[in-house]
Amino acid sequence: MTAMVETTTDLYPSRLAQPGAFVERQHPTVWGTAEDGPFDADTLAAHEQRGFTVLEDFITPDEVTRYSAELSRLSSDDSLRGDPRVVTEKSSGEVRSVFEVTRLSQQIDALARDPRLLDRARQLLGSEVYLHQTRVNYMPGYKGAGFYWHSDFETWHAEDGMPAPRAVSCSIALTPNYPYNGGLMVMPGSHRTYVPCVGETPENYHQDSLTEQRIGVPSEDAITELARRYGIDQFTGAAGSALWFDANIMHGSGNNITPFPRSNIFLVFNSVENALTEPYSAPAPRPEHIGSRDTTPLR
Repeated sequence: MTAMVETTTDLYPSRLAQPGAFVERQHPTVWGTAEDGPFDADTLAAHEQRGFTVLEDFITPDEVTRYSAELSRLSSDDSLRGDPRVVTEKSSGEVRSVFEVTRLSQQIDALARDPRLLDRARQLLGSEVYLHQTRVNYMPGYKGAGFYWHSDFETWHAEDGMPAPRAVSCSIALTPNYPYNGGLMVMPGSHRTYVPCVGETPENYHQDSLTEQRIGVPSEDAITELARRYGIDQFTGAAGSALWFDANIMHGSGNNITPFPRSNIFLVFNSVENALTEPYSAPAPRPEHIGSRDTTPLR
């Protein structure tokens, strides 16, 4: 396991008054070794270089059916109407995301603790881990709105107080991810470059940013330069496949104007050695259901 790099100052400033220069990453992407878990040495090396790993057939078809039924149950649960954990599409009002889903679904909670996930998260982060954020995402056909290019870590650092990009996300597809139904686009290798963003974080900004993010997104010039350096790839694959991606990788998705819906389970693992502090660039921390401060190791 790799020792924690001390973070005594803000190595990743953002939400600036004027555009700032790119910051080269000062922390590893892979903290563990091949001896620490299921990923072999070649896969770890590729993950360190690209910032993401795709695993096909990560869960079984029966599991896809079971978890899809959970998504349907949650999206139609009248008791969750008005619950702040439920985010709806700005234009259609349809459910877009349900946060803190491990508290709402015993099945998804058990999945987060499954060795297939937990052992890989511990290996990538080189420590015990906890869940920083959990949610299920829905992108209905014709009405699903995309998300502009962004780094999750920029938000988690600025608004949640995550010191370093020692976190990893796992997105498990419950529907086919085609090149044309709003699939996630990533810039391979961009996790090594941190992009400061411009603009002061408004109070309670999370109430707007979860449907349309305006602050904490890179400029078009920055995106153009990153695309020139790194290119753009896309997560495609059958239901049951999984995408593991670094907290700082630049990614985004387009609108889904096809008849084919897209949905996934999204779990963010953070190292217990990377516990949240006060936000670096926001008036107050986001609510617990968006950025958990409970660092109890996942078992």
